[in-house]
Amino acid sequence: MSNDSGNWLTGRRTYLKGCLAGLGTLSAAGMASASTDASASESDYSNVVDMVEAGADPNGNESITSVVQNNIADDTLLRFPEGEYYMDSQVRITGFNNVGIVGDGATIVPANYSSFDGPQYRLFRLGTSGSPGGSVWFEGFDVDQTASNTGIRVISAEVSDELVVRDVFIHGVHDSGTWGPGLFNITDPDGVGIVDCFRAFDGGQHVDDTPHGGRWRGATGIMLNGNHQGHITFKDCVLGGFPDNGLYASGENGGIDIDGGWYENSATASVRLSGSEGSISNAILVVDDNPTGAEGQHAVRLDHGSYTLSNVTLDTPNQNGESIRIMNGVDSTTIENTLIKAGGQSSAVRIDSGAGAVDFRNSEVEINGSAYAFRILGDSPGAVSLEDVNVVGSASGSPIQPAIFCERNNCQFDGVSVEQLGSGNRRGLELRGSNYEVTNSEFETSHIPIIVHNANDVDIENTYARADDGSTSVHVRSGSSGVSFQGNDLPQGIDDRS
Repeated sequence: MSNDSGNWLTGRRTYLKGCLAGLGTLSAAGMASASTDASASESDYSNVVDMVEAGADPNGNESITSVVQNNIADDTLLRFPEGEYYMDSQVRITGFNNVGIVGDGATIVPANYSSFDGPQYRLFRLGTSGSPGGSVWFEGFDVDQTASNTGIRVISAEVSDELVVRDVFIHGVHDSGTWGPGLFNITDPDGVGIVDCFRAFDGGQHVDDTPHGGRWRGATGIMLNGNHQGHITFKDCVLGGFPDNGLYASGENGGIDIDGGWYENSATASVRLSGSEGSISNAILVVDDNPTGAEGQHAVRLDHGSYTLSNVTLDTPNQNGESIRIMNGVDSTTIENTLIKAGGQSSAVRIDSGAGAVDFRNSEVEINGSAYAFRILGDSPGAVSLEDVNVVGSASGSPIQPAIFCERNNCQFDGVSVEQLGSGNRRGLELRGSNYEVTNSEFETSHIPIIVHNANDVDIENTYARADDGSTSVHVRSGSSGVSFQGNDLPQGIDDRS
């Protein structure tokens, strides 16, 4: 594994500092680079407006909304000098091309819910699904939502191509009950965008505790909906616990990559993805608190598409949902170089009955609650492979006995190491389907390491299996057939009742 288990949890503040320091050149595949240098950025626009010179109050006493609305236009950069800018209604522009909104030490202060004029949902609405914009650059704002009932969507951007959002720092709990801090859709299938260092780590309140009401659970941190068709990257973003989801892509098209960042304690998931394809890499996801009383908190939930997870750390000591849940609509999943530390009563990894093929390799699961490390469901929608995977921890065998439960056909377990020596008859691997290969693996468990339960065509080769309580190494239950053994070390033998 590439993760250093001794120093893997660095703290979300690291990401905040990294965002503030990482102000170099930005680029994305298929997108022109956007420099943070003022003169270089200004040269990309025919019209540059100093918003204070245009009449915006930098002292936070008068609303700037009308000044912004009067100046925002095609091929225009709005530059906000250092100061506080009060907003009490939304800025809206559609069908535009090449708009920039950039702060330099600028803080936006939203009005509270009852004082906000017009739609009480957004500060900036840049494009709609029916009339998207083209080329948006939004960067460099602190948003002060620390006053009561001032939580609001900071930016809604629906752009055909070339979306850049960088260094947006939202302070305060999202407590109004309105839509969450960000919505981002790339509407052209060939369009691209990047959201870099978008931070809302104070999370949001459940809708029942807000003045808005009427929404199930409440806000989502970052949203992509069915209008997203292109490709977007989220880099080093930070989201605290929101009452719906953290980062949620809900459509069935478009691509999404998550590179780095910290996502924690949201319901239904801190990251929930649906689309055509996507990836999560170099990120930390945490479930160690339940701020909104959610009944299911997954760190990662995959709903639809094909995905790769790489160099991801999931710290879920108190989860009441799976650390990773792969739903029926997912075509394929590859998970590698990943560390999961699970301590609750839900599975670390659950693969639903209709989910497609899953390759899980070079990774470790530490499971300390009585739950499955892997729960592999379904008959044969796609093969599952565990390769060079370690399962460790102190999980009890009561009420969940096996660390790995597999009822799916055509699965391989190669180089798997299971060390589960907790109390209550903890077992290692239970097979309930057909056509299995268990090779080059090691099992040390408190009770029977390998159970073949009404399974067929099982090959166990070059494998070590030892039960700490002295029970049998492998138990082949009645109803199983075609079970073969070759080159194994099974010190307590085989109980074959087939």
